Amino acid sequence: MPLLAVEAELTEQAQRAMADPGDELLDERLRLVLLCAHPRLSREAAAALTLRLVLGISTEDVARLFLQSTATMAARLTRARKKLAGETFAVPSGADLVDRVGVVADVAYLAFTAGYAPGSGSDVVRADLAGEAIRLVRVLRTLLPYDDQELAALQALMLFQHSRRDARVADGALVLLPDQDRSRWHHDEILEAVDILRPLTAAPPAPYLLQALIAAEHAVAASSDTTAWNRIVARYDELLALRDSPVVRLARAIAVAEANGPEAGLAALEGVALRGHRLPAARAELLARTGDPEAARASYDAAIALCGNAAERAHLERRRALLGA
Repeated sequence: MPLLAVEAELTEQAQRAMADPGDELLDERLRLVLLCAHPRLSREAAAALTLRLVLGISTEDVARLFLQSTATMAARLTRARKKLAGETFAVPSGADLVDRVGVVADVAYLAFTAGYAPGSGSDVVRADLAGEAIRLVRVLRTLLPYDDQELAALQALMLFQHSRRDARVADGALVLLPDQDRSRWHHDEILEAVDILRPLTAAPPAPYLLQALIAAEHAVAASSDTTAWNRIVARYDELLALRDSPVVRLARAIAVAEANGPEAGLAALEGVALRGHRLPAARAELLARTGDPEAARASYDAAIALCGNAAERAHLERRRALLGA
C-alpha cells in the first residue's frame, strides 16, 4: 500500500473513531493504536506514530515527550510511515496482540502526559486527551486473556493524576500540587485507583507500579507537609534501578528537596541533563529556597525562554517576580 494511502486510511479511521467513541471490544481508536504497534516498528517509533496520526498530537509536542528536536522527530515519523507501507490493516489477536500490549501502554502513558502537562499552547491541562488515554487502557484490559499487572498499575497511576485535574487550574492559572484545593480532587477516581493498586502492592517492582505507588502517596496525604517524602525518595531509587532517566532523576531530586532540604535537592540535580524548561525551573525554585535570588532569577530566565506552554510560562514569570518583592 503506498505511503499516502497508509496515512489516508489511518486519518480516515481516526476521524471516525473520534466522531463515535465507545468501549466496544474493537473500539476504533484502540484498534488503530494496536495497528500502529506493529512489530516492524521500534517501540518508540510505534508510540510516536500513534501519538501523531491517531491521537492528533503535534509533531512538536511528540518531540518534547521523547526529549528530541522537532526536526529529528519529523524524520522519525516519516520513516515509521514508510515502514507501514504495504501492511494489511488486520486487527491483531492471540500472541501478536499480547506482544503489542507494552507498546500500547507506552502510547497511552505518553498521550496522558501530553494531556496532563501540555508542552505547548495555552491549556493548563487537556482533560479530554488525558481521559482518552485512560479509556484506551480500560478497553485494552478487557481485550486481554490475562490480567496484566503493569497495565493495571498504569491505569491506577493515570487515575491518581487525573483526579487532580480541576484543582490544577484556578482562574486559568496553573496551581502546583502543594497549593491545590484537595476538596476539588475527584475522590471517586482516587478510590478506584487504590482498589486497582491494592492487590499489586506485593508484586515485584516494575516501572508503572512504582510510579503508581508514588502517586498514591500524594493522593492519600492530607497535605504536602504530611506527605511521606522519604518513602517517595525510596520508590524513586527503586525506579532508577529499573529505568534510569533524566526525568526520573529530576522527579527524585524534587522529592529529595522536600525530604532533606533544597541544598540536598540541588545536589541531586547535579549531572542531570534534560531538554526543555522543567530542569531550570526546578533548579530556580530550589535556588530561591536557599536564599540565592540572583542565581534563581537566572534559572527562571532560562526556564521561561524554553517554556512553550503559556500557562506554565506565566506561572514561572510570577515566581520570578516574587524574587524582587
